[in-house]
Amino acid sequence: MHMIFIGVESTAHTFGVGVMNSQGEVLANVKDSYSSADGGMIPDKVAKHHEEVAERILAEAFRVAGIAWKDVNFIAYSAGPGLDPALWAGYRIVSAWASTEGKKLVGVNHCCAHLSIGKVWNKLDDPCYLYVSGVNTQIIVEERLSEGKYQIIGETLDIGLGNMLDKFGRILGLGFPAGAKIEELAKRGKYVELPYTVKGMDASFSGILTKADQLFKRGIASREDLCFSMQETSFAMLAEVVERAMAHTGKKELLLVGGVGANTRFCEMLDIMCAQRGARFFKVPMDLAGDQGAMIAWEGYLRRGSYGNISVKPHWRTDEV
Repeated sequence: MHMIFIGVESTAHTFGVGVMNSQGEVLANVKDSYSSADGGMIPDKVAKHHEEVAERILAEAFRVAGIAWKDVNFIAYSAGPGLDPALWAGYRIVSAWASTEGKKLVGVNHCCAHLSIGKVWNKLDDPCYLYVSGVNTQIIVEERLSEGKYQIIGETLDIGLGNMLDKFGRILGLGFPAGAKIEELAKRGKYVELPYTVKGMDASFSGILTKADQLFKRGIASREDLCFSMQETSFAMLAEVVERAMAHTGKKELLLVGGVGANTRFCEMLDIMCAQRGARFFKVPMDLAGDQGAMIAWEGYLRRGSYGNISVKPHWRTDEV
């Protein structure tokens, strides 16, 4: 008899409910994301958004999966890391559901959930992970003797790549989130030099943002050229540090997870790098790349014996799990 469980994602602008079974099959994955024309992520408005859409998203997930509460074994939820108000909104919602329906809560790490859903989806053995989202930009490996215990071997020294792109999108008036619009503009751009900052296994993106901002406001470079150059520079930096990580660890599989993994140019560059070193590149489908509930559900299944109702942990790092 397969277990059926739900996962609830609420760390940032997305509220999602995923339904999975213990075979690793996604039965439903429904979400709604807060967006704004100019203000970026306003924490209190994000929290209000989650509270307003929760019941509708849950009902839709149950409808798609063809289940009812009686079929659900437990509720997994994203305990952190994330925006305080968004995390607490999600926690209040799942606590009410658990109390009303008599279900166990399993709090999980949002970052680890990105890793585990990518691993099960691609049926991988021991990949090198590149996790690139709004806040997070990390190169991660699983410890050899301890499954589910991760080691961060490289990361951003300042802002996450996704945040850099969103901040630049705000400068250009592209609204939030801006990644897809930047990718579109980049297709019509040509290269202008931006700071390329790699320090060992780590990378820094704030210099790129500052320089691009200056060039745009002075009218020296066009939106298209800056979008193209931002992508080419930052993606090349990450391809370099990931290649170094794979050489150092001897890994033959690279898995890209997180919302920035939706960028086709980024995937193309990583694929080329892997092919040149006899490795294989993997990503997740669009509906599993960004934040969503299915990954929380699966991570909850894997951690169901380790974690329970742990409230929220806004600064919970991947290597602390």
